[in-house]
Amino acid sequence: MPLGSRHGLLLIYHLARYQLLVWDPFNVDLHRLAVPPEFDRLKALFNGAVFRAAGDIQHFRVVLVSTETNEQQHTWAIARVYSTETAIWGDRISTPLPSKLPIKSHMYFNMGVLVGHSLYWLFNDRSTKTLLLDGILEFDLEKQILAVKPVPVGIPKENMCRFQVMRAEGGGLGILFLSNFSAQLWKVETDCDGAASWVLGRTVELDKLLSIDSRKKRKWHQNIEGFAEYNNVLLLRTPTDLFMIQLEPLQFKKVSKTKKWARYHPFESVYAADVDIFSSYGPSIV
Repeated sequence: MPLGSRHGLLLIYHLARYQLLVWDPFNVDLHRLAVPPEFDRLKALFNGAVFRAAGDIQHFRVVLVSTETNEQQHTWAIARVYSTETAIWGDRISTPLPSKLPIKSHMYFNMGVLVGHSLYWLFNDRSTKTLLLDGILEFDLEKQILAVKPVPVGIPKENMCRFQVMRAEGGGLGILFLSNFSAQLWKVETDCDGAASWVLGRTVELDKLLSIDSRKKRKWHQNIEGFAEYNNVLLLRTPTDLFMIQLEPLQFKKVSKTKKWARYHPFESVYAADVDIFSSYGPSIV
């Protein structure tokens, strides 16, 4: 099961062997990591992210995040970090979540996105397909701490496949929300007193961008299938087609016809700065 990709590396969870696989497909290099015992998928789902430090092509790190609930039914977000420099998992890192969760809640984190010096995951409840806690889990890579941030107030939370944490236009934390035939791009802004809040930046009219006719609109629905963070490219799945949509500058490419049981994951690697990302050297779909 893929957990994400970054810096030319793929992070995969091998369910049968209870291992993490870190694969470098270009150098044909594969690392196998034992999963720490507190990340038991029979008790709670977990997700993770792989990354390299700036300028370091030899070593990588893996972050795992999950939740745990104590006897008083208080729930905590937990994380641990593995580094190839030490070849061990670091100490457990945790933060309390701001509300109690139902015992049967199926807490899940979307694939992580790296923005600045932090990794972000959306909270999802797989049993109801809604966001939980109105929250985004942040792991600060420099301070090695966890925190929970709110999502924009007032946006519907019925479908977890319509949300995506992203790098906002101009930098900083952003979130993309699919609403009918449009994509809303929200971003965090700080006022003169230092208070941060969500503001709606730009709205992309998908029906006009993708030339959706009135006949298709009657059966139209779309889900976010993946996100390529370095280029801010959205992988959008519709009933008939799979699209890559670049948000800056705005352009799109139809990748293929949608296959009912297929799952798609974007993969980015390093390339020259002047190469068009929709050329053969751009983000790939795996």
